[in-house]
Amino acid sequence: MVCPACGQTKLFRGYLKVTPVCGHCGAPLGLARADDAPPYFTIVIVAHVIIGGMVWLERSYAPALWVQAAIWLPLTAAMTLLLLRPVKGATVGLMLTLGMLKSGSDE
Repeated sequence: MVCPACGQTKLFRGYLKVTPVCGHCGAPLGLARADDAPPYFTIVIVAHVIIGGMVWLERSYAPALWVQAAIWLPLTAAMTLLLLRPVKGATVGLMLTLGMLKSGSDE
């Protein structure tokens, strides 16, 4: 993931820790208070895919419960971990686009 303002430097310092300030354009990325939005959006996306797949598999093949668990539990965990970072990056980018990342000196 790169800075949503300039596309030059990294957006994250770790898995989900946002860089305080872009080293290239100076965008105040650390001011992004995207606390609960990315997990919420991720849950909504993953739930729609997983529940849709579970219903389809159950109606089409009616496998045993252990087969359902063996398929959907690891897939749920993998999808959640893979989607959380891009969804957080998109949320920070949207916040920057909407002008929600203003420094204290801009007031």
